[in-house]
Amino acid sequence: MQNFTYYNPVKLIFGKDQVEQLKNEVPKYGKKVLVVYGGGSIKRNGLYDRVMGLLGEIGAEVHELPGVEPNPRLTTVKKGIEICKNEGIEFLLAVGGGSVIDCTKAIAAGSKYDGDVWDFMTRKAAAKEALPFGTILTLAATGSEMNAGSVITNWETNEKYGWGSPVTFPKFSILDPVNTYSVPRDQTIYGMVDMMSHVFEHYFHHEPNTLTQDRWCESILRTVIETAPKLLDDLENYEHRATILLNGTLALNGMLNMGYSGDWATHNIEHAVSAVYDIPHGGGLAIIFPNWMKHTLDENVDRFKQMAVRVFDVSTDGKSDREVALEGIEKLREFWNSIGAPSRLADYDINDEKLELMAEKTVAFGEFGRFKKLTKEDSYEILKASL
Repeated sequence: MQNFTYYNPVKLIFGKDQVEQLKNEVPKYGKKVLVVYGGGSIKRNGLYDRVMGLLGEIGAEVHELPGVEPNPRLTTVKKGIEICKNEGIEFLLAVGGGSVIDCTKAIAAGSKYDGDVWDFMTRKAAAKEALPFGTILTLAATGSEMNAGSVITNWETNEKYGWGSPVTFPKFSILDPVNTYSVPRDQTIYGMVDMMSHVFEHYFHHEPNTLTQDRWCESILRTVIETAPKLLDDLENYEHRATILLNGTLALNGMLNMGYSGDWATHNIEHAVSAVYDIPHGGGLAIIFPNWMKHTLDENVDRFKQMAVRVFDVSTDGKSDREVALEGIEKLREFWNSIGAPSRLADYDINDEKLELMAEKTVAFGEFGRFKKLTKEDSYEILKASL
């Protein structure tokens, strides 16, 4: 385990009816508020009216940015920045899932930057300051509600990059499981795949003496595996929604990787795919991750064996370590298939036409991945295996 400093300033407000806390939290930062949201589900389920009513009670001057895309686009970020600068916005409120929150982070930082906000995503500049913002989470998936990371797509150039800064942590995040009741079955599935993928990105590393962190990761994975089928049988079950919601947050709030760095190659590959084809992020991860595992298995067979035994209860009797490890990967594929996640790029009508282009996009910043360094050729082979 390496030396580390853990820092997470987000105030997490969890539970039923906690949206009422807006009246206490927002006035700390200002009265000119930009509310950022997506395709309108918050209007259908009543959350929009409730939020607007609470903001009205504290006398907030409210502006709105609706229509944030599932893979949030640079053009939408720039619309938000323009509103913030023209209207003197003091505080942003993201009401939605990870895409809405990611977009809000970019708006918050871009509003305090004189250059092109895309500079942050392409690593030409680092965000030094940002407008304060809070979140009301409506989808268990990305963990963006309790971290500083963000992913933005430039659809004009078919580029999609992750970025982050210490200044882009939310000031607070409100998580009410009831607000996730209306999430459709497919998005619920994608969200659970996404949070499990975050844990796997942490889990595959070479740092010694991470016994506690390993068990944290395994606990979250086993909990999601146990809860997923129950939730999918009863999408408005408060206990199951609460369990999944909390696990999504814990999977990517920096706690699991104290003292080491995870891999993140699979996310990089998926970003290249969805930058070209605009598929659901969780769907892409479900397709690619088991193929990345098979491709990198020999880098550390013991690590994959540990996952197989501890997470999927694979028996070791009469099997080589490699056989146990491969069985664990197959158990993961079987589980994701069992809950309705896609398993091939063909499920999204993607063929080999643009494999070369997607592989090229994975190495925009050079070789990638910490568990095993990957090249364009590695990406091509993983993508080919995913067809």
